[in-house]
Order: sequence, then structure tokens, then C-alpha cells
Amino acid sequence: MAGNDSSVYKINDRVILVQVFVALFHCINFLLITIFFMKEFFYTTMRYILFAITLLSDSLFLFMTDILLILSYFHFTIQMWLCLIIYIVLSVYTFVTPVTLTAMTLERYVAICMPLRHGELCSTRSALHCILIIHSLSSVPCIVVLSIFFASATHSFYTQGRICSVEIFIFHTWQGHLRSTISQFYFLIMCIAIVFSYVKIMKVAKAASGEEKKSTKKGPRTVVLHAFQLLLCLIQLWCPFIEAAVLQINLMLFINVRNFNYITFILAPRCLSPLIYGLRDEKFFHALKSCALCGLYKKQ
Repeated sequence: MAGNDSSVYKINDRVILVQVFVALFHCINFLLITIFFMKEFFYTTMRYILFAITLLSDSLFLFMTDILLILSYFHFTIQMWLCLIIYIVLSVYTFVTPVTLTAMTLERYVAICMPLRHGELCSTRSALHCILIIHSLSSVPCIVVLSIFFASATHSFYTQGRICSVEIFIFHTWQGHLRSTISQFYFLIMCIAIVFSYVKIMKVAKAASGEEKKSTKKGPRTVVLHAFQLLLCLIQLWCPFIEAAVLQINLMLFINVRNFNYITFILAPRCLSPLIYGLRDEKFFHALKSCALCGLYKKQ
């Protein structure tokens, strides 16, 4: 009995720790989104618009996954129709962030390698079209998985109460393999786009000189950081398979692994976006510093 109480206290400590990280992340995101809408330059520039999309996408994604994490920790059950809605949102926004990162990398490629066409290709109108394309591409894996699910699920399934997780929508082993194949294909295409952009930007950076070299040197570093974020997002797709295998061994080990995966491969990648643009970008950094100091700071 004492051992069970100790385990419960440990779980509660983990839940509280995760909530602290999530709350901190949401506070930072809220500040950055506020700054984005305060400056006309930001919401009329494509790269900052895409940055705002990642902030909004990550905030929604973390909010939903945090709810599921709490429900699974305390073994709360919900109706399957509600779980289905949550799954659709999470499935789409699992891909929105990495696809947007790829779009941001391509925008840097156009800005550095095709500067004369940057204004034409990366206008505000083009950014809106890009957002629609990002969400359309991100919806394809969800549509494929749900089409198979709707063909297999019975009417009574939707009224059942269960602990909500991705695995309950997978009725056959091959469904999981198909979902994994689609995900790996998406990330293969994204990796190719990022590597292509990095190589081209590096060539331009090496050929540049003086002020041009100074303005292009951040390009390769930003692309590398985007690639690292993409790698963490890719690892995130393997987490459900690892957790499903661990669940067959031990429940407490499953909870520990899920907690580790959530912090390392879900929370951490989505904390990198504020770091990349909120701190590394000069214009956004000055706006952030000015806001933090209540307008007392002015750029010299």
C-alpha cells in the first residue's frame, strides 16, 4: 500500500513538473504572438507570418496533448466521438509544424539565393496561400488513416468510454505500418528540401563578401536548427510504437517512458521556435526587449 502511495506521489510530481514547463512555454508564446501583432512589419512579412503559424500550431498542439497526458495519468475515460475530434486536431497539427519549418527554410533559400524574386514569391498574399497549402498537406495523413478507421469501426464504438490515445484508432497492424510509411515519406521529402536549401545557401554564403557575407552567415545556422527541430519531430512519430511495446511490459515503465517522450520529443522541439526567431532574429529580439522593458529600451 505504501509502495502504491509512493508511486502516485511520483506521478503527481511529474504531472506538476510538466505543467510548469507547459505553462512557461505558453507564456513565452503568448508574449511572442502579442509582439507579432503589435508590429505591422511582422504581420506583413512572410517569414514572420510562418513563425506565428508555428507558435499558434505548437500552442494548440501542446494544449491538446497536455490534456491527454493528464487524462492518461489519472485514467480518465472520455466518449470516443470526443476522442476522435481530439485525434483529428492532433493528427493535423503534428504535421503543421514540420511542414511550416520546411516552408520557412525554403523562404530563407529564396531570400538568400534568389533575392530579386523574393518580394514577388514571398509576399503577404503568397504567405496566405502557403498557409492553406501547409494545412492541406498536413491533413492528408489524417484523411488516409480516418478513411480506414471509418470503414472498420462499428456504430457502438463511438459511444464507448475509453482512455483516449492514438492506438485505439488502429484496428489492424498494417494500419500502423501505413501511418508510419506516410509519415516517413513526408519527412523524407522535408529532409531533402532542407538539405537542398542548406547546400545552396552555403554556396552563396561562401561566394559572398563584406556586408553580403555578414547578412548571409546566419542563413546556414538557421537551416541547421530547423533540421534539428525536424529530427526531433521525426523521433516523435516513433514514440507511440515504443510506448505500445513498453505498455506490454510494465504500466509504471510505460508512464515513465511517455513522460520522458513528451518532454524530450514534444515539448522540447516546440520550445526551439521561440529561441530561433525570438532571440536570434535581430528585429524580433529588439521588439521583444522593448516589450520586456515596457518600451524603455530603444535601439541605438
